[in-house]
Amino acid sequence: MGQAVELDVDGRTVRLSNPDKVYFPERGFTKRDVAAYYLAVGEGVLRALRDRPTTLQRHPDGVAGEFFYQKRAPKGLPEWIPTERITFPSGRHADEICPTEIAAVIWAANLGTLSFHPWPVRRGNAEHPDELRIDLDPQPGTGFDDARWAAQRLAELLDGFGLRGWPKTSGGRGLHVFVPIEPRWTFTDVRRAAIAVARALERVDPDRITTAWWKEERGERIFVDYNQTARDRTIAAAYSVRPHPRAQVSAPLRWQELDAARPEDFDLATMPARFAEEGDVHADMERHAFRLDALLELAERDARDHGLSDLPYPPDYPKMPGEPKRVQPSRAKSDPH
Repeated sequence: MGQAVELDVDGRTVRLSNPDKVYFPERGFTKRDVAAYYLAVGEGVLRALRDRPTTLQRHPDGVAGEFFYQKRAPKGLPEWIPTERITFPSGRHADEICPTEIAAVIWAANLGTLSFHPWPVRRGNAEHPDELRIDLDPQPGTGFDDARWAAQRLAELLDGFGLRGWPKTSGGRGLHVFVPIEPRWTFTDVRRAAIAVARALERVDPDRITTAWWKEERGERIFVDYNQTARDRTIAAAYSVRPHPRAQVSAPLRWQELDAARPEDFDLATMPARFAEEGDVHADMERHAFRLDALLELAERDARDHGLSDLPYPPDYPKMPGEPKRVQPSRAKSDPH
């Protein structure tokens, strides 16, 4: 697997052990290749992670082996990588790493980290998200083309509310759209806004888009996963390497690129060249911070005029105030009580 090497990353020395260990057998990409990739797109991935509490998706034996999500800062964390204390829905807490320089990304890559999952908050303000994240998740029978169609309708919808989103591929069949917001609302508020925009998108074409939490009700539609805005739910950062056999990555896009984009166009080998030519196409996100007032007003109207209140939380969450019964519809129908 080769002797360890030391990399100079903007003046930091970062050790890379077993650099020739194969992480992607189908393509032959190694740990060294992963580190080289993150160096090539460093400014972009750091923009997505900077000062954000970040969960590491670690594949120490590559995509063919076991993996795990590391929420708490790993042992041996260098003193130059800061942390932030975050609180889980259970009330427990943990200190997560908050990358502030590219060397932190390479240090995590040495641990087998392929994907980085940042919270939508910044260090020093962990209770107030600064991004509204919309996850367009293709269900069986649908694919990327359907997610693309839904994303284009979403862009029109957001514009009508005075908002702008930045799209990226998930690295698989789906799409993510991030809206930078002012960090003044709670996780509960932001989730309410996500539900409101999800329901509005569903109304555009309920035969193609759904907010149904239970899989048995989704059908062959794009699921707008509103619970990705719940506390402790995260989405892979832009430029993250995904655990796909072809080493696809989560690729930031311009809206005008979406028509021609395909997930397989963006991988460990192709993204560095794109980044060298185009730079970080989401770099301007940090110059914007929108308000959620219009979406929260929509949520109020949905509740008042249509009786549409909250939707179920994930099963590992404690019962939340105002949440409807958390039971699978087929089981509810068969239960006489």
